[in-house]
Amino acid sequence: MEPTLRKLPDTELEVMQAIWAYEPPVSREQIRQILDKHHPMAQTTLLTLLTRLSEKGFLEIRKEGRSARYVPLVSRREYLGQQGNRFIHQLCGGSLPTFAAALCDSGLTREELEELRELLERGAL
Repeated sequence: MEPTLRKLPDTELEVMQAIWAYEPPVSREQIRQILDKHHPMAQTTLLTLLTRLSEKGFLEIRKEGRSARYVPLVSRREYLGQQGNRFIHQLCGGSLPTFAAALCDSGLTREELEELRELLERGAL
């Protein structure tokens, strides 16, 4: 079984989402391009977050001269899978009906819920 991944704070998760958006290795400039659209941050803040993510085992930092490239060590799918499992077990008590009710109450549209149903029926998930 895979080791349990820690839940990331929102800002660290935003950085990881920016990294997952590109084919690795990712430059700091690529990360900034995505973050600047929704959550601009100071260069020093970004560097601190990247260092923290590396220390937590989410990233590998590859030095290239005076710059660095970032390689995710955890995939988006792996992280989402573990966090989804944590949600079901910690917040829903492991109950799938409770999880389904929470999903229905989450604000998803009828069309989105129908798409989810179709994915489940096709075995696409």
